[in-house]
Amino acid sequence: MLSHRVQRLGRDWVCHWNVAQRLFRDGQAFQHMKRTASCFGACYSPLNPWDCPGSCRLPLLWSTQFPSLVQNSSIHLCATMKAEGDEPCVKRRRHSGDQDICHSPNEKLCTSPSDETSWSPPQLQCKEGSTPEPRGVVKRHWEYFCQQSKKMKVLVEDKPINQDHQDTLEKFDFTVMSYNILSQDLLEDNSHLYRHCQRHVLAWNYRFPNILADIKRLDADVLCLQEVQEDHYRIEIKPSLEALGYHCEYKMRTGRKPDGCTICFKASKFHLLSSNPVEFFRRNIPLLDRDNVGLVVLLQPLFSCKAPSATICIANTHLLYNPRRGDIKLTQLAMLLAEITSVAMQEDGRFCPLVICGDFNSVPHSPLYNFLREGKLNYEGLAIGKVSGQEQSPRGNRILTIPIWPPSLGISQDCMYEEQQKQLEKERERKETKEASLENSEEVVTVAKRSPTYLHHSFPLSSAYTHYLPDSGTPEVTTCHSRSAVTVDYIFYSAAKENTTAEPGAEHAFDGRLNLLGRLSLVTEKDLWAVNGLPNETISSDHLPLLAKFRLEE
Repeated sequence: MLSHRVQRLGRDWVCHWNVAQRLFRDGQAFQHMKRTASCFGACYSPLNPWDCPGSCRLPLLWSTQFPSLVQNSSIHLCATMKAEGDEPCVKRRRHSGDQDICHSPNEKLCTSPSDETSWSPPQLQCKEGSTPEPRGVVKRHWEYFCQQSKKMKVLVEDKPINQDHQDTLEKFDFTVMSYNILSQDLLEDNSHLYRHCQRHVLAWNYRFPNILADIKRLDADVLCLQEVQEDHYRIEIKPSLEALGYHCEYKMRTGRKPDGCTICFKASKFHLLSSNPVEFFRRNIPLLDRDNVGLVVLLQPLFSCKAPSATICIANTHLLYNPRRGDIKLTQLAMLLAEITSVAMQEDGRFCPLVICGDFNSVPHSPLYNFLREGKLNYEGLAIGKVSGQEQSPRGNRILTIPIWPPSLGISQDCMYEEQQKQLEKERERKETKEASLENSEEVVTVAKRSPTYLHHSFPLSSAYTHYLPDSGTPEVTTCHSRSAVTVDYIFYSAAKENTTAEPGAEHAFDGRLNLLGRLSLVTEKDLWAVNGLPNETISSDHLPLLAKFRLEE
């Protein structure tokens, strides 16, 4: 009786043989062989050796002409190719009837003619004159915007906004990346999500060089990374990023979870004023028994002519995944916003410009997403499983409790720390007493009595992405694996006054002063499955990096 190892080798050989057989039969070489056979009267037996009784001998024409035919017809037989049955059923269904999509391995990511760089993964770099095979490459490009009107208009791709020298001196431009790099431990614990992947592309020693190469190419001034595994961060990620000129701040998840969030920024462009980790776990509050975290930093630009004291608040988080626990997600978000309020508030009571990045585990236009964008949410009668928009099954229909979180958390329904809100109310009352003639619209922060089911925050936020392709309306995606392909990653920012869609009077409480100059385009689900989903040979996470360019108005 054969050993298990020999049996397994036999099965693998048959699997690869069947793949080669299908490719061969579909190719020009096989058609040529059939025509040759009709001329010479050759008889072809089945190419599957197990269909041949006794000893399996290939036809003479196969053994004599196959090498040259293969060479002439450009047939590639890969020993690591998986059989069609190994693909997830979701992927096979999506591929049916779809045409192959052409992806360019040399997409430009330049912000100026003198700053050109190519979107070409390490495996595709080749000697001059040769043509790389674009396996696993998706086409992404820069989209720039015109800021002259309230409604931004997309400019011609890869042509930066022109600005004269005087204008450059008065502005501060910077780029921000948000990227869930996929913790190796989480990948291995959820291996069922990556059955469509070749095994070697899932190894950390294969993935990390790709991830680092992407970071180098995109060259963001600020990095907000999620699922950063602590041992990898300490041994490889942090030293590598510091060698690229980044200063790194890290917050590990609680409960001995192996990963966390990090914010890294170029030390040549920013100075760190404060770093503020946020832990969402609360031992005495049953609702908050999860180990997610956030990180909020306050940065000062190192060169800014007109306002040397200008500051920018950057926040990064990874909210709970569970689609049926919208109550936890909303509470975690409220805790993050409370910390942002505390960090971003300036001495005059206004807020400095703000960028919030992360994996929010919520889809576009869900209640949680709309709450971030609009600054308000009435959750009365809202099902707990509908908060993030992920849950499509009947489960999660329990209605959110009123209030969602207990008073002992110390956070108001305005998503502020209770102590800070009380102090602001006292200052407002004192100001009203001294300047009773002032209108309410001139107040710095308005704190009003609200319905118990009404959540509010003070930031008029915009998304750097629209989440749909402008021409076709096809949804963009930021993550893709065997179970789903959706958008859950975002870059939110405090829009400058002329671009904000917030309620009247909001600009008195928050001076955004951030203009979106451009962004790295996203792709569709079809685009990603055309390169075997994520991760693949060139994209080494199940998320895509998001990248946006902003201008700080002085």
